[in-house]
Amino acid sequence: MQHQEAMKPLQVFKVSPSSLGSQNLLPSSSTSLPLTFFDILWLRLPPVQRVFFYEFPHQPSLFYDAILPKLKHSLSLSLSYYFPLAGTLTWPHHSNKPIITYNLGDTLSLIIAESDADFNHLSGSDLSEASKLHHLVPELIISDDQATVLALQVTLFPNYGFSIGVTSHHAVLDGKTSTSFIKSWAYLCNKLGDSSSSSSPCDLPPELSPFFDREIVKDPKGLEAKYLSDWLKQGGPNNRSLKVWNLQVPEDSVRGLFKLSRSNIESLKKLVVSKKKETMNLHLSSFVISLAYAIVCKVKAEKVNSNRVFVAVNVDCRARLDPPLPPTYFGNCGGARVAVAETKGMLGEDGIVVSVESLSSALETLKDGVLSGAESWSSFLHDGLNRDDKFMSVAGTPRFEVYGNDFGWGKPKKVEMVSIDRTGAFCFSDSSNGDGVEIGLVSNKESMDAFASLFLQGLAF
Repeated sequence: MQHQEAMKPLQVFKVSPSSLGSQNLLPSSSTSLPLTFFDILWLRLPPVQRVFFYEFPHQPSLFYDAILPKLKHSLSLSLSYYFPLAGTLTWPHHSNKPIITYNLGDTLSLIIAESDADFNHLSGSDLSEASKLHHLVPELIISDDQATVLALQVTLFPNYGFSIGVTSHHAVLDGKTSTSFIKSWAYLCNKLGDSSSSSSPCDLPPELSPFFDREIVKDPKGLEAKYLSDWLKQGGPNNRSLKVWNLQVPEDSVRGLFKLSRSNIESLKKLVVSKKKETMNLHLSSFVISLAYAIVCKVKAEKVNSNRVFVAVNVDCRARLDPPLPPTYFGNCGGARVAVAETKGMLGEDGIVVSVESLSSALETLKDGVLSGAESWSSFLHDGLNRDDKFMSVAGTPRFEVYGNDFGWGKPKKVEMVSIDRTGAFCFSDSSNGDGVEIGLVSNKESMDAFASLFLQGLAF
C-alpha cells in the first residue's frame, strides 16, 4: 500500500538520559519502580500513539543541521528527569507484580525517517484514511518477558514540515504523564535556543518535574490483587505474559477531526438549559456538553439499534485520593465512570439532554469517592458488555493542551491520537486555533460522512 512505501527510515538513535544537571535525579545504578493497581489495570492494553505535525518549509539540510541536534540533546536532558522511560517493563519470577527497571546505560529509541506523503493533506485535512498515519508512529518491542516503555519517531517531509510520533506503554504512562514528558522535552528544547535565559537549560520547572514515590498510593480495597488475578487468568492459568492485546484496524477506517468553538459550546449549553427546567444536578462543563453532543451524533450516524448506550469516561484521580497525589505523579492514576442511557432517548429530539443527563449522573457518583466501584473496573475491561448494548469510550482531554507543545519552531499545526483507530474511542483535545475543543474519531466512511453531516446540522441554530 502507498502509505507503507512512503516512509524511509534513515537512522535509529539510542538516546540515553543526560548526566548533566537535573538536580542529581538520575540514579547512579539500577533502580526499579513497581506498578500500582492503577498501572496493572492497563497491563495488556495496546500502546497509546500520538503524532504531532510541525510546519517547517525549509531545505532538509537546515533540519538535519539545526533542528535534529537540538531535538536529540533536549530529549537526553528530559530523560534525565523521566529516566524510567528509557527502561523496560518486566515481570520477574521473584516479584508478584510487574516492575519498571532502569539500568545505567539504558536508552530510548529515536527513529529518524523521511516521508514523501502529502504533508499538507495529513496535517490539514479533517478527513483521511486512518491508515495514512500508521507509518508516522513507532512500535514498542514487546515480548512475553519484557516490553519497552516509550518509542519516538521524527519524520521529515522535505521542504514542508516534520512530525513527532510518540508510542507509550499504557501500563506505565497515562495521558497526563505522557503529555507532561512531551511538554518537558519541548520546554528544554526551547531553552537550548534561549540565550537570554538565566537558568540552566537542564532545569525543569516544578510543574513539569515528575514525582516517583509509589508508597503514597494506598490500596484499601485490595485492587492490586484483584487486577493481577484477572490478568493471570487471561490466556491460561498463571499467565504472566506482557504481550498486549492485538486489536485490528478495519481496512475501510476513516479518521475525522471535528471542532466545537466556544460559541458552539455555549449555544449547545443554552439549548440544554432551555429544555430542562431543573439543571441543579446537571454537569454543564464544556467537556460534558461537547462529549454529549458527539455521542448523540455517533449514535444517530451509526443508526445504533441496541437497547442502551454505555460511555466510559476517564477521571484523573490524583487530586481525589486520600491522601491526594501531586499533580506531577508519574504513572497511571485514572479511574472510570460509566454513563448509561436508553438508545431511543439518544435518537429522539432531545438526545443531547438525555446524553448530558446520563453523563451527569455518572459524574455525580464521584461524590462517593473516586474509587467507588473500582472493584469492577478490570472485569468491565476484560469481559466487555452485553452484545445487545453499544459501548463508547473517551481518550484525552483538552486540559492536556497538546497544541501548546512548541519545541522552538512554532506550535503544532495538527495533533492526532493514532491509537483510537484500534480502540474506537473519541479523542478530546484543545483546539489548534485556541478556540474550543477538537474531537477525533475513527469509523467507516458511511458512518463518518453521516457523523460529519449531523455534526454540522446540529450547530445550525
